[in-house]
Amino acid sequence: MHPRIEDYALIGDEQTAALVGTDGSVDWLCLPRFDSAACFAKLLGDEDNGHWRIAPKGAERCTRRAYRRDTLVLDTEWETAGGTIRVTDFMPQRDRAPDLVRVVEGLRGEVTVHSALRLRFDYGSVVPWMRRTDGHRVAVAGPDSVWLRSEPEVRTWGHDYATHSEFTVAAGEKVAFVLTWHPSHEPRPAQIDPYEALRHSVADWRAWAARCRYDGPYRDAVVRSLITLKALTYKPTGGIVAAPTTSLPEEPGGVRNWDYRYCWLRDSTLTLGALLAAGYLEEAEAWRDWLLRAVAGSPADLQIMYGLAGERRLPESELPWLSGFDESTPVRIGNDAVNQLQLDVFGEVMDTLSLARKAGLPNKPQMWQLQRSLMRFLRTVWRRPDEGLWEVRGGRRHFVHSKVMVWVAADRAVRTLEAHPELEGDPAAWRALREEVHREVCERGYDPERNTFTQSYGSRELDAALLFIPRVGFLPPDDPRVLGTIDAVAKELTRDGLVRRYSTEDPVDGLPGSEGTFLVCSFWLADALHMTGRTEEAEKLFARLVGLANDVGLLAEEYDPVAGRQLGNFPQAFSHIGLVHTALALFGDERAG
Repeated sequence: MHPRIEDYALIGDEQTAALVGTDGSVDWLCLPRFDSAACFAKLLGDEDNGHWRIAPKGAERCTRRAYRRDTLVLDTEWETAGGTIRVTDFMPQRDRAPDLVRVVEGLRGEVTVHSALRLRFDYGSVVPWMRRTDGHRVAVAGPDSVWLRSEPEVRTWGHDYATHSEFTVAAGEKVAFVLTWHPSHEPRPAQIDPYEALRHSVADWRAWAARCRYDGPYRDAVVRSLITLKALTYKPTGGIVAAPTTSLPEEPGGVRNWDYRYCWLRDSTLTLGALLAAGYLEEAEAWRDWLLRAVAGSPADLQIMYGLAGERRLPESELPWLSGFDESTPVRIGNDAVNQLQLDVFGEVMDTLSLARKAGLPNKPQMWQLQRSLMRFLRTVWRRPDEGLWEVRGGRRHFVHSKVMVWVAADRAVRTLEAHPELEGDPAAWRALREEVHREVCERGYDPERNTFTQSYGSRELDAALLFIPRVGFLPPDDPRVLGTIDAVAKELTRDGLVRRYSTEDPVDGLPGSEGTFLVCSFWLADALHMTGRTEEAEKLFARLVGLANDVGLLAEEYDPVAGRQLGNFPQAFSHIGLVHTALALFGDERAG
């Protein structure tokens, strides 16, 4: 059977990440960065596209697995007729070079273990030249070089363009493998002590998790989500990738397969709010600073997403040699949505910087100048149709959520001046913009017959993003139009109680096929229910959503309630941000919005 998305666990070093399956195989790893070409791409193809499996000889799925408490260190155990072993997988925070460490430990009896390493650079398309030197196996192809060693050294041989090892471990014995990447034109980096690295990794993650100030129900799920967000952070810049993967399908066998290894502005306010509320001020400041650097320049050039360091060019292409996850093609790298107009990002940037200022993050001298520049430009473009929050490829429309976020931009600008009258600005113009947008949305984006706001002007379709209307303060939670919209979304956009982004029967997104329910949208519904006094319903929905996480607490982008499986890129930052935010709203000191 083909692995399911939820069969995978995440390990990483805050610069890249790997996915490890329940069969002990590392099927996805991009080196040296999240957005680099993969050297293990079996996730999107087959074994010949690269993987590294360590497991008892002849065994298939593991018996059990779990992260060590409050860490990103993964323990996977197999019970066999001859005994029990544990494989511990982790990536230590790097000094210079990225390392993948896999420690095999005998727990009971005696077990024969097999390791099969197939390195395939450039997304599974390049077979490297392998050689042996000083007890190491060295793979080289073009710019990439990888070294493999074990402690103690075990018998290793090459066969079928793969590197194999086979050895026996008894109770109390250990064998550690270390895989290290470096540019092929540079000398081999210094070797790490795998056991010392393991001790440091466990201690570092637990110290970081201990900073979480949330102590309410579902704390384990909240901490796991925060650890996942930390793991998706590119430490050198503070940017947070939407997911560490590309092209995991929103519909098995379908074409809705996108590259999410970049940083989206749409996530900015929610990410900052979750980090601040949970007590992670340093990470929140790093994300704010990444945002300021990324959007610096002409407001006309503002993009919806950027690379890990703020790169602007993310050209989209297809990899035809990969068969796709569960035969879902095309496999894409890059993302052409980077060229879309999405007016909501102006509101998200303004809201994020407003939140940062209110939270007391150290001010940046250029921050208000940037905000003023964004507002000047927004006043000239806000009437245009756009592709909207969901990056539709079926043509521009006047999306209601986009206009609401234009209102947010004007509102936050006005409120900032009211709180800081020493700042320069144009409060009269911004108040006028705020009033005009509010009036237009209520007139053109509201369906009085059905008592609901709609996805776009003149449309009868709904959109889960409408749940943001009370959250951002556009209307109060008890407004009849808000209550009607929440009821309409819950009635018309849910499947088995979980929320879809929008109806895919309407050609708004320009794509064939359908998709699963969108997990973060379901968290938004829980938030909206709570804000309108339906807290018991919100808590039930939240409990169900937490229960959809896989056995190690990870959530993908979407969920298919009929097939009972996760869909989309994995793990998804947006989903875990939603979990943290809703937990804090329901059970913490902070409140949604």
